[in-house]
Amino acid sequence: MDESKLSDDHFCFACGGRNRQGLRIRFEYPEPGRCRAVWTPEKRFQGWKGILHGGIISTLLDEALAHARGAEGRGAGEAAVTAELTVRFKKPVQIGSPVVLEGRVVSARGRLIECLSTLRDGKGNELASASGKLVKCS
Repeated sequence: MDESKLSDDHFCFACGGRNRQGLRIRFEYPEPGRCRAVWTPEKRFQGWKGILHGGIISTLLDEALAHARGAEGRGAGEAAVTAELTVRFKKPVQIGSPVVLEGRVVSARGRLIECLSTLRDGKGNELASASGKLVKCS
């Protein structure tokens, strides 16, 4: 497949509305280069008892990077893919408790886009964060 022609069929594991097994995250775009979502982890995504699996946390943070980038043009921009992702786990994410996921674009130069994302509990405590680099596919 030619990566410059990526298309959305709404089956993305993280945000695809048609993927019943996925996370089905629904983002809002408060301003260009920023995204936000509130999501409640279900037990089927558990690692240790009562705690969200670290791979799912990484997926959430990665998805926020991509959506922050898409928010530049309200999702209508050029396709971009994650080239690098660094995750920092700070506190356990509890199953059944809503979390706030946010992403923002830090810089965009040429084909490279640098972004940050955070995952917080309902009280605003940071649970995990990520920095990442996306590359435009053009």
